[in-house]
Amino acid sequence: MAKEPGFNTLKLLIDGRWCDGGSGGSEPVYNPADGTVLGQLAHADASDLDRALAASQKGFDHWRHVSAVERQAVIDRTVALIKDRRDVIARILTLEMGKPLAESLVEVDFATDTLKWYGEEGRRVYGRILPPRAPGLRSHVLKEPVGPVIGFVAWNFPAVNVIRKVAGAVASGCSIVLKPSEETPGTAIAIAQCFLDAGLPDGVLNLVFGVPDMISRHLMASPVPRKVTVTGSTAVGKHLTRLAADTLKRCTMELGGHAPVVIAADADIDLAVSQLIGAKRRNAGQVCTSPTRFIVEQDAYADVCDAFSAAFEKTKVSDGLQEGAQMGPLIARRRCEWMDQLTEDALSKGARVLCGGERMGNQGSFYKPTVIADAGPDMMAMNDEPFGPMVLIMPVPDLDAALTEANRLDIGLAAYGYTTSQRSALDLQNGLNAGVVGINNAGVSLPEAPFGGVDETGQGSEGGSEGIETFLRTKFVNELAV
Repeated sequence: MAKEPGFNTLKLLIDGRWCDGGSGGSEPVYNPADGTVLGQLAHADASDLDRALAASQKGFDHWRHVSAVERQAVIDRTVALIKDRRDVIARILTLEMGKPLAESLVEVDFATDTLKWYGEEGRRVYGRILPPRAPGLRSHVLKEPVGPVIGFVAWNFPAVNVIRKVAGAVASGCSIVLKPSEETPGTAIAIAQCFLDAGLPDGVLNLVFGVPDMISRHLMASPVPRKVTVTGSTAVGKHLTRLAADTLKRCTMELGGHAPVVIAADADIDLAVSQLIGAKRRNAGQVCTSPTRFIVEQDAYADVCDAFSAAFEKTKVSDGLQEGAQMGPLIARRRCEWMDQLTEDALSKGARVLCGGERMGNQGSFYKPTVIADAGPDMMAMNDEPFGPMVLIMPVPDLDAALTEANRLDIGLAAYGYTTSQRSALDLQNGLNAGVVGINNAGVSLPEAPFGGVDETGQGSEGGSEGIETFLRTKFVNELAV
């Protein structure tokens, strides 16, 4: 146990110091590729959470007055340190989350790109001067940091999810108490150490781990934090939104998705398959924007089924540290059980399994890339997000029917459309009910672009100018010269 660098000291970070929890409790962190224990993670108790909240208030009281130029300098030093430690952080990420090392390296690079962009955007926070209504008046609008922040992040992107929360807070002058996932703590700890080594003042960034429900209820009940930012499931987001209501905390919620892919009869099938294979393999499908519900015009249906299943079946599934791995394990065996349940339900309702549909081996939590044809809206997997390497393909007579099915669910994070017709592309762009849309393109996330969903996929956006705006509050000042 704890033979790998990064797992020897899995502790809490409170007021600039690494510490064990007050109760002495802990839990094991597992490698999903083989089930081995990587280390023991300290648990916070109520007294630890109170100390973290107090540290966050103290950190905010100082950091809010630090200039945007100085904040950017700290962020730039952090970016440089993460780049220097890129290989180590990526290895930690693969060990605790399972994705191929090549993917982990890309994630760390995207995280540094995102952090650097937020540091720059922090210098582009502008107020405005209003025309005075009388001589001697000076009327202006200011932007100020909203206050201490709470962040909750999921396990599927241990580097990017952490950076999206911390970068927006730090760049805008806020402090943050962050609860990363207990399944992937090592990456968050390694990144936090980079912030500390870059000179981030004590209390501006605090990390806590433990029993999620206890931590969320305790932190959310406190009047100290004025904002909560969450990446997680829709159920978790609704729960935290209800808790936030008691103290009227501002909420940013990036929640579950179930991304539709509309493929028109005139689509370039080779282009679509080449892009969507990579997007679907990524993170073993454990991505909120993962293309999952393939809604295909009848004339292209057979070609899409054949091409995608043939390509997906060739995926090299293995331990993420193995050379040439294209897809790693799921985060835990519970995810395999969920995939089995969805597959069995689809088969019972008339679907066909073109490839996969079962686990791989007896070690770890590997699942075969799965393609299910003849999918229908009554199937569980067409309504509840698989969050795994599963694609469901459903035939429809035309694009109107495709859009109806694509928009049937009350969630809308990502959606994709493939067509060679400019008119159809415009119809898809305007008709797909989602926060981010890719047309003949499976890339929908950039640091400089807003990332967020509609309806039950959440509230607000991360990234873009919208991503930093949510950490700011607006103040109007009307001053009379005397």
